[in-house]
Amino acid sequence: MKLLLKTISVEWKMNIRNFLNIFFSLIFPVMMLLLFGSMYGNEPSEYYQGYGSVDVSTAGYLCMIIAVSGLMTLPITLSQYREKKILKRYMATPIKPFDILLSQLVVNAGVTAVGSGLLIIIGIIVFDLKFYGNLLYVIPAVILIMLAIFSIGLLIAGIAPNSKAALAITYVIYFPMLFLSGATLPLDFMPDVVVTISKALPLTYGGELLNGLWVGGTPGTYLTERFVLLGVFVVFAGLSIKTFKWE
Repeated sequence: MKLLLKTISVEWKMNIRNFLNIFFSLIFPVMMLLLFGSMYGNEPSEYYQGYGSVDVSTAGYLCMIIAVSGLMTLPITLSQYREKKILKRYMATPIKPFDILLSQLVVNAGVTAVGSGLLIIIGIIVFDLKFYGNLLYVIPAVILIMLAIFSIGLLIAGIAPNSKAALAITYVIYFPMLFLSGATLPLDFMPDVVVTISKALPLTYGGELLNGLWVGGTPGTYLTERFVLLGVFVVFAGLSIKTFKWE
């Protein structure tokens, strides 16, 4: 346990020293919140069923943070470790490669939590962000979304032959999912063809689930979203276990 905690501590320090990780996990979502919040404000609107623009957009930004950690940081870091033989070298030490994998999951979940907390705090201070839901519903939903998205990242790390390939695969998956799932702009603003495409993206279901619970919905209303995310986790986690290579 001590070795695992030490490994998590080291991985955490390495993660926060990476400017790109910090920028996309902590700074970029806040920039999006401030940009669109300043454009549309957060006054209750009929267009948003009586909620403010920031109130109904925050869930999407939270999903953005999850996607950054799960689809960018996680697979790229693991593929770099394998490419540089770091995972292989750990086999000759008391630290098990599985500890490295677990530490990466914990660290990226931690960064997601910090980024989410920062986003919410700034939203409250600047735009009087309101939360209408129940934390007992929202927290399990966030965990489910993380499991689904992180499992995709693990599969990328498993099938990518090197870090450059992992980066390319990540970009191909991350950016369409970011801009076409409603995480950055509500799907109500999108043309019908984009809405149709969004139905094939797991992050779309994560955003719909989290946004619905954020404004006071109940889990029973979002059975489809929950089943899709659970299915993504089961399928991609299973594939990642079969394809992941330590060296």
